[in-house]
Amino acid sequence: MKTAKQAGLALCPKCHKLNNVTSEPIQCSRCNGLFYQRNHHSLQYTLAWCVAALLAFIPANLYPIMIVYQLGIGEEATILSGIGEFINHGLYPIAIIIFTASIIVPLLKIIGLFVLVYKVHTGVRLKPNKHSKFYHVLELLGPWSMLDVFVVALMVTVVELGFVTSVAAGPAINYFTITVLFTMFAANSFDPRLLWDKKSAIQTQ
Repeated sequence: MKTAKQAGLALCPKCHKLNNVTSEPIQCSRCNGLFYQRNHHSLQYTLAWCVAALLAFIPANLYPIMIVYQLGIGEEATILSGIGEFINHGLYPIAIIIFTASIIVPLLKIIGLFVLVYKVHTGVRLKPNKHSKFYHVLELLGPWSMLDVFVVALMVTVVELGFVTSVAAGPAINYFTITVLFTMFAANSFDPRLLWDKKSAIQTQ
């Protein structure tokens, strides 16, 4: 099946007008906006953001996400230890929600983007009707990864902590916020149109 790129056509991202490609950047015949047939260095940017997100994800799970002060004595809690506390209190649904939002969703998004970059670079294909579905699933995961920003507040309000004088956010919350931002940048920098290009054309990107 012949693609729009092979036919010398490109869709304007602003007004969705189909334009003939004569040179780049392309000037839309309807809105006069400038755009490219394919985002330049899309794979490189996506890969760089994914690696940065993965590096930030490690300290996000190793460092304490919150510090609970009981009678002036601080006790640090990581994401995993917090999940363990929920399990110990029998709050399994909340533990599952936090584990999913904190561990599963970010990892799935990072790994999924790595897979897309690999498939585009090597030319290994899914079935044509699976390309867009796989990418849209990763897009849907984006808002769910933001749930972990509220993990600290959820722990404070739900778990019985006893005589608590104060609760402070730990350094892990900063790393996790960075992870979420970097995965968002990675998803936005990936050009899904590359999934439909032939391997020979991809290698010129």
